[in-house]
Amino acid sequence: MKHIANPWVHSLGTYEPGRPIEEVARELGFENIEEVVKIASNENSLGPSPKAVEAMIRSAPRMHLYPDGGAFYLRRALAERLRVHMDEILVGNGSNEIIELMGHVFLQPGSNIVMADRAFVVYKLITAAMQAQTISVPMTNYTHDLDAMLEAITPETRIVFVANPNNPTGTMVNGAELDRFMARVPDHVVVALDEAYIELLPPSQQPDTLKYVRQGRHVYVLRTFSKTYGLAGLRVGYAVASRHGIELLHRVRQPFNVNAMALEAARAALEDEAYVERTRKMVREGLEQLAGAFDEMKLEYVPSVANFILVKVGRGREVFEALQRRKVIVRPMDGYGLPDHVRVTVGLKQENERFLQGLRAILAERGGA
Repeated sequence: MKHIANPWVHSLGTYEPGRPIEEVARELGFENIEEVVKIASNENSLGPSPKAVEAMIRSAPRMHLYPDGGAFYLRRALAERLRVHMDEILVGNGSNEIIELMGHVFLQPGSNIVMADRAFVVYKLITAAMQAQTISVPMTNYTHDLDAMLEAITPETRIVFVANPNNPTGTMVNGAELDRFMARVPDHVVVALDEAYIELLPPSQQPDTLKYVRQGRHVYVLRTFSKTYGLAGLRVGYAVASRHGIELLHRVRQPFNVNAMALEAARAALEDEAYVERTRKMVREGLEQLAGAFDEMKLEYVPSVANFILVKVGRGREVFEALQRRKVIVRPMDGYGLPDHVRVTVGLKQENERFLQGLRAILAERGGA
C-alpha cells in the first residue's frame, strides 16, 4: 500500500516507548515475568490509586455502555479542584491526544512550532504529521532556555511547547521565569505548558500556571493521570484553557475519546490525597537513593524534580541492552541526542537497588567502575 499513501508519510519518525515487560521476557526467554523490573516509562511503581481500582471494579458491569462523551463528572471534579470553569477543561485519551488535537487545530504546511531540543519528542512527531516544521532550541544546563525560545519565534510559529518539569531531563523552570516568558510571547502564538509531572512536586513548589488561563492568555495547560495517580494504562489526560481554546479542540476531537472505566478511575484517584503523598515520598526517597549511588560511582547525572533521572553511563544503548539481560528495563536516550545516557524511572527501593546492582556489574565488566 506504500504507493497509495501520501508521500510525506514515509518520512515520518516513530516514537520509541519503554519496552513492555512481556515483550522483553518473550525476546530473552524469561519464564517468570515477575522477576523483570521495568523502570523505563516513568510509571508509578506503587500501582494505581486504590480508590481508582475500587471505582474500576464498580464500573465494570456497565462496560457494555458508551462512556460519557463530555466527561461531565470528571470535568466537574477537576473544575472544583482547580478553581476554573468546566467549559475550560477538555479530557483526552492521555495528554498525547490533546497535543495531537492542538496540531490539527493550529498547524499546517508552512507553519512551525518552537520547542527545546531535548524536550518530549512527541511534539516533533505530531508536528511532522501535520506537515509543519519544528524549530529546536538548545537547552542550557539541560533546562529550557526560555529567552532563546522567544528569540526563535517567527511569524509562522503557532505553538511553543514548554514541558515543565521536562521529560527526559527532569529539570524545571520556576514561576518567575514563566511569568517573564509569558509576558513576551507574541499574540499569534499559543503556549502549551505540559505539566505531566507537576503533581509529583509539593504544592508549594508548583508554579501557578492556571492564572494564565484565568487571564485569558493563549495558553493550554496539559496534565495527566498517568504519572502521579498511577493510571498510565487507562490513558487519561486533560487540558485547561479558555473556553474558546477548549471549543477549538472539541471541533477536532472524536466522540467517546476516553473510555468509561478511565473516567471513573480518574475521578476517584483525584480524591486520593493519601496516595499522592505516598507517591511523592517514594519519588523523593528514590531520587536520593539513585543520586547517592551515582555519586559513589562517579557518574554524571542531571538533578531531577520528577520521577525519573537522566544519568550518563557511556554507550547508553549497550548499557540498556545489558541491563535487559539482567531483567532490568530502563530507557536508552539516543533518540533524544543523548547516546551516552539512560533515563531511569524512580521505582520502589528494591527495584532501584536491582538496577544499581546491574549497573555496577556492567560498568565493572567494562572497567568503568
